[in-house]
Amino acid sequence: MKYAVLGSGAMGLRFGVLLQEAGFEVDFVDTWEQQVETIRSQRGVYVSRDGQNKHLVPVNVYYPEEYHGQADVLIVFTKQYMLADLLERRAHFFNDKQYTLTCMNGMGHIEKLNQYFPSNRVIGGTAMIGTVLNQAGDVDFIGQKGAGSVNLANQTEQPDEMTHQLIGDFKTAGLNPTLTDNFTGTLMAKVVFNSVVNTLCTMFRVRMGEFIQAPTTRALSVQLIDEAYDVCERAGIKLLTSRQEEWQQVVTVSQTGNPLHFPSMYQDLSNGRETEVDYINGYIYDLGKKYNYEASTHNFLRDLVHLTEFTDKFDVNGFINQVLEDDKASEQKAAAVSQ
Repeated sequence: MKYAVLGSGAMGLRFGVLLQEAGFEVDFVDTWEQQVETIRSQRGVYVSRDGQNKHLVPVNVYYPEEYHGQADVLIVFTKQYMLADLLERRAHFFNDKQYTLTCMNGMGHIEKLNQYFPSNRVIGGTAMIGTVLNQAGDVDFIGQKGAGSVNLANQTEQPDEMTHQLIGDFKTAGLNPTLTDNFTGTLMAKVVFNSVVNTLCTMFRVRMGEFIQAPTTRALSVQLIDEAYDVCERAGIKLLTSRQEEWQQVVTVSQTGNPLHFPSMYQDLSNGRETEVDYINGYIYDLGKKYNYEASTHNFLRDLVHLTEFTDKFDVNGFINQVLEDDKASEQKAAAVSQ
């Protein structure tokens, strides 16, 4: 099958490059001008693994308006708040035979995809794969070759021949896919994981391996997991794992899977981009409210992340220096008056 990756950020590049290296035809389509122009000027994307063995991988990248390829599967990777615009700009090359697959973080994207694709051609999933975009045209795959895993499910929960073929392609590419028959539960399992690891690592600016070592990590994580599971139970969502298994997944992925990884929410914050906390912790809280349940810890963390987004806009060092200069000027003025 031929693939087109819509959104050539960290995860889009990882999926696309791995599929391409496995022998499949892959195109990349992006609206980020710096990314497109950098990849074109250097004739590919630089790929490293855990910061080592950086090498150039030739790829084909296009702006939406100039792309007219006939991909069988569209792999969608973008931020939740950018998806509507991305789909609108790419709609001219959608057709009634294409399937779309997404492993985006958070919730809210499936409804947008359904405006263009019927449920029987939508495959949703989650990716336990750490990847960092160092800069435009330069991506770092976190973990050894074959690390990470992907859970996928048809929106109809009835996998067809195309789905099984796609699963086979992903296995060939080393993406370690698992096909489930629980669509919403599959998506929400990653939301719960991200609501713990992404948000807490971002708030305290630590890697996952550092986060899991803290003596308070278990208590904080279990509280967030319990609230999320309470919400899902009230909403009639059956998750893929138990509460205890979810906590163990946090431990395993943080300790051995991606200990050196800064989660994507941290990467967004540190690069001055809007975070997706409203689609993760905020989604859990808002869903709970529909069933008269207050997931208050999730809402508190959402507000803290937004506060951090706000305060990060300021030049903290410049502000401190200005305060010190003002204090010094006031002292000099007071001394002059006393004389």
